[in-house]
Amino acid sequence: MSANLHSPSLEPVVELTGVFKYYQGDWPALTDINLTVYPGDFLFLLGATGAGKTTLLRLLYRHELPDAGLIKVLGYDLLSMRSHQISLLRRRIGIIFQDFKLLWDRTVYENLEFVLQAINTQRDIIPAKIQETLNQLGIAHKRNSFPHELSGGEQQKVSIARALVKSPDLILADEPTGNIDPKASDDILNILKDINYHGTTVIMATHDADLAERSRRRRITLDAGRIIRDEG
Repeated sequence: MSANLHSPSLEPVVELTGVFKYYQGDWPALTDINLTVYPGDFLFLLGATGAGKTTLLRLLYRHELPDAGLIKVLGYDLLSMRSHQISLLRRRIGIIFQDFKLLWDRTVYENLEFVLQAINTQRDIIPAKIQETLNQLGIAHKRNSFPHELSGGEQQKVSIARALVKSPDLILADEPTGNIDPKASDDILNILKDINYHGTTVIMATHDADLAERSRRRRITLDAGRIIRDEG
């Protein structure tokens, strides 16, 4: 849904105002980014490699800071927040990476268990939360498998499960279909749509404009660090 169709009383999930980011002193990775994302939105970030998609996502979970501008995510002012608030923010964000970033020496179950332990989830509810998430993604039968025993599509589903198991308010997906085949890509996109349907805001970076257009969701196109198109 396009942001301009939302009630003005809704508190944005993400709000960027006049954001600039430079690398190597003066190379502009992002230039004058103004963007508002509301609860329940599904937003595609489109653009070629180097357009600024990953940099923008990194700013949203405060992996990096902008050189100018304002960023608010889930009610937090990312430039003025205190160190203990960073972990609170990240607990509410699920991050899905193109290269999966799984723990290769741990089983699927243990990968999800690690996430829940890291955010101090009550121990007695961990097994049920993991089982529910694996069931949702259709990979419960892989719970005792190691990542190297899985296909690329299955590995990406585990990556999504790891993001989803902590019940985030916002999911950031960086090229989640970039390393898998077309059939697996469709499966991953349908999973993200289902997560969004149940209320979670999703921001997905991709270079695949056709995939995004077929989805009929809001699309932001970046080129050389600038927003050149906002549609859908």
